[in-house]
Amino acid sequence: MDKVIRWGILGPGRIAHSFAKGLQCLPDACLAAVGSRGKERAENFAAEFGIPKAYGSYGELVRDPDIDVIYVATPHTAHKECVELCLNAGKAVLCEKPLAVNAAQAEEMIRLAAEKKLFLMEAMWTRFLPCSRKVRELIYDGTIGEVNIVKADFGFHCEWNPENRMFNPALAGGALLDLGVYTVAYASMAMKGLKPEEITGTADIGTTGVDESFCASLRYGNGKLASLCGAARTETAREAWILGSKGSIHIPEFWRASHFVLHLEKQKEERFDFPFESTGYQFEAAGVMQCLRAGKTESDFMPLAETLQDLHTMDALRRLWGLRYPCEK
Repeated sequence: MDKVIRWGILGPGRIAHSFAKGLQCLPDACLAAVGSRGKERAENFAAEFGIPKAYGSYGELVRDPDIDVIYVATPHTAHKECVELCLNAGKAVLCEKPLAVNAAQAEEMIRLAAEKKLFLMEAMWTRFLPCSRKVRELIYDGTIGEVNIVKADFGFHCEWNPENRMFNPALAGGALLDLGVYTVAYASMAMKGLKPEEITGTADIGTTGVDESFCASLRYGNGKLASLCGAARTETAREAWILGSKGSIHIPEFWRASHFVLHLEKQKEERFDFPFESTGYQFEAAGVMQCLRAGKTESDFMPLAETLQDLHTMDALRRLWGLRYPCEK
């Protein structure tokens, strides 16, 4: 593959702006094209980021022969269709989290990527941050001993608007898929990809029919536990704690962390700082490009099996709450 990897963006929304800003930090990346459902929106995005090509349809974007990989940043319910459009056009894909609305959809997407022998990864940008990498390193090298408990919460107060994507069941809105996915994935990382043996939890289902807040408990083997919560109309601490047999790690603002504090038995706490420039989305992009240059079809750092397992966990929670989206009926 050429030294510079050429990116296309499918769906120029808010999160795509953060990704595009991050991508500008990478000298070996080129933002070559953007595609939207409307030409004007694509042109406005292209003008903002100096992108040479703007397409008024997703089909035109995926057919562009000068694109190596496409970043899909559409609403949750469009992920499957858009990813399959890219894969069928022969393009590698980085798709926003969650990869799909449910595990069944994700299985079909993963199967297609395998058939086409193309790269596919969920855009769990948090995992690629330098801070998260160091936390993972300390877990895997046994610094805090055996991880026994993970606690993570992620909640914001979103202004009530039934038309807002967050509260719209037709777009698979709600706290779990939008915010809780971060907590589920962080617990999975801390537990080294272990599969939960028992999943319990409760949620407040709002007037539009989506979960506005939730609390979940995951039980793994050997007494390991995770306590997770998320909220769309309530501010939370937005932090994570990883508690081990020899110490603990506290990660403020874990989803975009730039520092954490290590607590070890009978030792003074130690703070680790990992400041980063721009939005931080450049780290996952760099991870994707490293895989593409190595000829890989998935990331060892964010494997598809783990993405699928996280979706099974969220599916199990929604079954407990009796929550199904219109696209699933």
